[in-house]
Amino acid sequence: MNDETQAGETQAKVDDLIERRRLRRSLTVWRAAGAVLITAIVVIFLAKSDNGPSSVISSDHVARVHVGGIIVSDRWRAKMLDDLKKDDGVKAVMVMIDSPGGTVVGGEELFLGLKELTETKPVVAVMGSTATSAAYMTALGTDHLIAREGSITGSIGVLMETADFTALLEKLGIKPEIIKSAPLKAQPNPLETITPEARAAMKDVILDMFAMFTDMVASRRNMTPEQVKQISDGRIFTGRQALKNGLIDAIGGEKEARSWLAENRGISLEIPVKDAKPDYPAEQWYQKIVGLAGKTLFSERLKLDGLLSVWHPNM
Repeated sequence: MNDETQAGETQAKVDDLIERRRLRRSLTVWRAAGAVLITAIVVIFLAKSDNGPSSVISSDHVARVHVGGIIVSDRWRAKMLDDLKKDDGVKAVMVMIDSPGGTVVGGEELFLGLKELTETKPVVAVMGSTATSAAYMTALGTDHLIAREGSITGSIGVLMETADFTALLEKLGIKPEIIKSAPLKAQPNPLETITPEARAAMKDVILDMFAMFTDMVASRRNMTPEQVKQISDGRIFTGRQALKNGLIDAIGGEKEARSWLAENRGISLEIPVKDAKPDYPAEQWYQKIVGLAGKTLFSERLKLDGLLSVWHPNM
């Protein structure tokens, strides 16, 4: 075999190797594209299935609304409650609550929405394992409150949390420099020690929101200020204790809620129950993926802002 023939064979092998690598790269790209396409189709399908009919269902029924997790302001949920109020097919509403609470504004929004709903149709709250703080505030917006004997409720109060990192920063040799228009601006601030004046100002805000909460309890539960004071020190109650203290009306669950609606509001037990859900707008598939990833990495509590009315916020 001469040198020219040998060189030709070597070149052919090199060309063959290059071609195989090119095909392998192309196959990898197409596989990745296929995986992305399949993921997009699945997410879009799930988005469509999650965003079916919301609260407006034409036939006569009792609407069942679920309130769970950390309560925050939600305009789509508020719109759902407004839709239920306008829907002649909705004869009554059951609010199934299982939540430790959330932001004061989130609880207030639900309270006002449900209270307004009671002006046109009967609304009953059914508490699950937990209905504390802003979740109890939510329940106050209904006509009738029911809980299990083992339900945890109450925790009537408001809190604001912060931290003081100044001692740690000093040990690290870091000195924060803060320039602001007035001493109470941006208080509380983890980068500076809370002054007595700032602490007093924050306490005034918290006590004002606490007064709003206790006013709700007094008004909706027909209690005197002295009665409210005895049960609004932040403690929790079992369903049995809540009934004894006038925080709820009865022990039971969905069955007892239907019985109350039938006996007191004339809502037949034959009328079916249908779940009502907020009609959230469909997300883009990539937003759905990012959202799912975010929920695995970050606590839902990080979404909270403002004053909190929540039992054990660190859990």
